[in-house]
Amino acid sequence: MTSNTTRRELTRGQNIVLAAAAALMLAVGAFGAWGTYSNAVSEFHRQATAAGVVAAGEGLTLILAMVMLGRTMLGQSSPAIVRAGMWLSPASASCIGITIAGSVREAAVYAVTPLAMSGAAEGLGFIARSIVVYTTGVDAEVMRHNADAARQLAFHRAVADSHPDDRKRKRAVRRYWQLAKYVGVGDTELGAGLVDVQRHRVRDGADAALATMYGGQADKLSVSPAETPRTASATDVLRARFAEMDPADAIRLAADARPDAPPAELATLLGTYGVPVDPVAVALVLGEQPDEYEVHRPDAPAHQQVSDPKPALEPLTMEGIVVEAASTLGPDASARDIAEHIALKRRLVVTEPYVRTALSRAAKKPQPEVPAAPMEGGYA
Repeated sequence: MTSNTTRRELTRGQNIVLAAAAALMLAVGAFGAWGTYSNAVSEFHRQATAAGVVAAGEGLTLILAMVMLGRTMLGQSSPAIVRAGMWLSPASASCIGITIAGSVREAAVYAVTPLAMSGAAEGLGFIARSIVVYTTGVDAEVMRHNADAARQLAFHRAVADSHPDDRKRKRAVRRYWQLAKYVGVGDTELGAGLVDVQRHRVRDGADAALATMYGGQADKLSVSPAETPRTASATDVLRARFAEMDPADAIRLAADARPDAPPAELATLLGTYGVPVDPVAVALVLGEQPDEYEVHRPDAPAHQQVSDPKPALEPLTMEGIVVEAASTLGPDASARDIAEHIALKRRLVVTEPYVRTALSRAAKKPQPEVPAAPMEGGYA
């Protein structure tokens, strides 16, 4: 992550003050370790045991302090286990001091003595962090806290939006509202940006109040129209005005400016100014009617009738269909063949008994007599 903050250097006075503070902290830590060592020697009467007690408490604290100091100087945040160990290791030495004390007064002294080392280590780490933040403008601890808060906020927001369990969604909603107040805490750049925004708002509010009181004459007199910078082009101004107008009024205004333009050209022109209209809509608004044409065609001659019109066909009954099928298949066709033929050709279902009945009725009907043809020739 890059920062726009310019790198700064410590002045001579700042270097002297910070070096003195660091030396005092180192001295306090050393005196705390020496006191713990003396207390352990007086109780155990063995220097090696006392040295082990100091190494387990103040020595471990010193190691963790060096780790935190190095990571801070490199612009990196310290792991949570390092910060926790810087207080747990002196606390263990305090517990040892309480157990080896012979009285309550000695227990109190032995318990607080190791805390000097942890306080000195925390102080050195804080000074190193302050130097890094001052010179680089990047606070690794704040970035870590904000990143962790933003990550948890995004997770709980996703759970609140999409989790199938209603109770978990409600808990996630409450949780991400609680996390929202921790986002941006300690971020100096964010704070400076918000202050700058608020400063501009206060200035604009004061300017508006003074303009209301004095009628805005100061602005009119101090800045001439020729010196006023142009903030937008003519096309942008026309776009803004057309956006506030009714499309029908915009069409009429364009037609007044270009009276000889057809609807299609007016629609294209309005589209360049952010008014999407159709040529048909332009024609309807302007009341234009399309050109009308009359086509005259001579009447076509009547079709010559070459044959007499056929009379209407008589409706065909089921019995007639059976007779027609029988005549098509021939005299050797059985009732079953006739029924299958009707089902195939006519898409009708008839039974074999009905076929026999229909054929029997047709056979009993009297056949029309065919008139005899006149004889040609003859006897004289």
